[in-house]
Amino acid sequence: MDTKIYVTYNDIHKAVKRLACKVIESDFDPDVIVAIGSGGFIPARILKTFINRPIYAVGISYYGIDNIPMDSPQKIQWIDEVQQKLAGKKILLIDEVDDTRVTLSYCLEELLSHDPEEIAVLVIHNKQKAKGARFPEAITRYFAAFDVEDRWIRYPWDAPDIEEHDECARQHYLKK
Repeated sequence: MDTKIYVTYNDIHKAVKRLACKVIESDFDPDVIVAIGSGGFIPARILKTFINRPIYAVGISYYGIDNIPMDSPQKIQWIDEVQQKLAGKKILLIDEVDDTRVTLSYCLEELLSHDPEEIAVLVIHNKQKAKGARFPEAITRYFAAFDVEDRWIRYPWDAPDIEEHDECARQHYLKK
């Protein structure tokens, strides 16, 4: 039995649309979207269709070779003129998965150092497992499309062959 979860672009689009509705219904009206690369880029762009806000991209590296976590996350890319773009703003931070929470927590601490009005977190998948980090107390809004068991998630943007990937997703769906 394949222990991976396969997700298609259609799955992502539908999940982001549902999340956009949840954000709007919550009365959280972000000024900006911050996407954690690389997994948050595509969901952030889809979200922009429903919540039209500027997207800023940040690069945080936590996993090294063979997907082994490093001791701590590292900033690879950050927002230019960050203070003037984030101070006093409502930020919606997006990533594809809340796995260990270490990357999200690290990014939140960095963003909070620039005095935003509020930050909310949005993820497609929240893995149901013990987390390696906690969110700062200032974070009170968390949006997840799915709570999933702790299995490897295969996203379409990582697939070398999208047809094969989609077939695996279809087969996985039929086995449910």
